[in-house]
Amino acid sequence: MIKIENELTKMLGINFPVIMAPMFLVSNKAMMEKAISSGIMGVFPSLNFRREGELELLLQHLNKYKSENKSSGNFGVNLIVQKTNPLYEKHLKICVENKVPFYITSLGNPAAVIKAAHSYGGKVFCDVTNLTHAGKSAKHNCDGFIAVGQGAGGHAGPFPLQVLVPALKENFPNIPVIAAGGIATGSGILSMLAVGASGVSIGTRFIASLEATVNAEYKNAIITSGMDNIVMTTRISGTPCTILNTPYAQKIGLQQNWFEKFLSRNPRTKRYFKMLVQVRGMKQLEKALIPGNHNNLWCAGQSVELIEEIISCEKIIEKLKLETEMAYLGLNKNVTVS
Repeated sequence: MIKIENELTKMLGINFPVIMAPMFLVSNKAMMEKAISSGIMGVFPSLNFRREGELELLLQHLNKYKSENKSSGNFGVNLIVQKTNPLYEKHLKICVENKVPFYITSLGNPAAVIKAAHSYGGKVFCDVTNLTHAGKSAKHNCDGFIAVGQGAGGHAGPFPLQVLVPALKENFPNIPVIAAGGIATGSGILSMLAVGASGVSIGTRFIASLEATVNAEYKNAIITSGMDNIVMTTRISGTPCTILNTPYAQKIGLQQNWFEKFLSRNPRTKRYFKMLVQVRGMKQLEKALIPGNHNNLWCAGQSVELIEEIISCEKIIEKLKLETEMAYLGLNKNVTVS
């Protein structure tokens, strides 16, 4: 089986440069365990564990699991650092107390997370969709970028990874870049390494896993949908987000109306209105996971086109490693450089 060792694997303590991307209401303890034991980085959103004491217990368990199994993988937490996240400061405090080894920050200023994590040796990668975002994160001494490009599930970026990744490397040559968006196969991994990424982030592929506790309808939608079934909506969080184009998504519309747009831009109302929109969106997404529910809002990326079966996380990771090796050997076989 192929072994890839680079700046990312050394920095994060993993043996294969893949991050199991944090997915709201999808990422869970069992998925994190499989990521750790399979040699990759498993990351979950702190907002998946909102009940009192849940986050602390999970972090304690994962630290113990990683230590006892002497695994070649690792784990981390995704923090939404916007002021509209009412649990941000509380969750950051809990993560620091439990010395979380890795963070991904999204939708806001990462300065506090970077400072706190660096106080004990933790690493922080920041979601970026353009060079402006990257520049702001670099000024705060982030350890890496998650380049969120076209085709990503959830809050996707506007630019193709084949442009975004090299642009980040050219402008910030000393900062590792993780490619995120539309990757579900080993050949996709290899292609991103070829354009300068140190690794990749894969989310949608792991929704169609045995360990994911979402309902069967959601998983089946992942394996039966194509890339043309993915649409962008601002109705869930106010920020453009990719979802499956279900009848319910069509019914409620994909864009905010003029009054909602006004409230989200007005300096006096935008913070509270965005918070209201996000809470409402979270509740809609939670309801969509109830078996038999017809009001389905399901996040997914364009890589649904490449997903055809529901298997265990362990088998998904094994398959990714094998596919990457085969893609590498195939490239060497078919390309002659003189």
